[in-house]
Amino acid sequence: MIISEQKPFDELLKKIGRRSVFLFGCSECATLCHSGGKRELLKLKKKLIAAHVNVTGWVVLEPACSLTNNEKIFEQYKDQIEQADALAVFACGDGTQVVNSLFPKKSVISGTNTLFLGVKSTITSYERRCNMCGTCIVDEFNGICPITRCPKHMLNGPCGGSEKGNCEVYPDMPCVWEEIKEKAKKLGNYHLIFLNVQPAHDWSQSQVLKKER
Repeated sequence: MIISEQKPFDELLKKIGRRSVFLFGCSECATLCHSGGKRELLKLKKKLIAAHVNVTGWVVLEPACSLTNNEKIFEQYKDQIEQADALAVFACGDGTQVVNSLFPKKSVISGTNTLFLGVKSTITSYERRCNMCGTCIVDEFNGICPITRCPKHMLNGPCGGSEKGNCEVYPDMPCVWEEIKEKAKKLGNYHLIFLNVQPAHDWSQSQVLKKER
């Protein structure tokens, strides 16, 4: 799941200015993150109207990153979208760019910050689990990714700075190598992980890095 968070309301208000706006949400990741679902859009609409912003309408896309799924939805809300000076998208960066590509003559505002690919660990918290590096090595570590979950990206055992099973960099966070070690013991392949030296990770296949070049 792509984890996102809403941008501060004051920041959003500043970007909208005196323009009218149409709100887009997402039925999947942003809904689960409470950053762009129906409830969030209705709450935002109320706050924007109270701040004297003309909201021409809103819709939750299914999902925002799909071009084909939303053709009928866009047609249904065509007039309301046309009346808006700006389109505010509460989805991941991909969803925002999909809306932008479909409405090139409209000013598009990103209403969220896209954080990372992760899992929902509790109702209100999330954990980073994947860096989308393009060369997955989780099978080398019994399904656990040290690249993502270790702040130092250690590939050949813990750094030596962990204390009582917690990370040296973030003391409140469990050391991922403790988890790797315990699972390796249970599966009986401890020697395969801790005696084999992993080479430096190959980042050449990372589409994320390629886009940043």
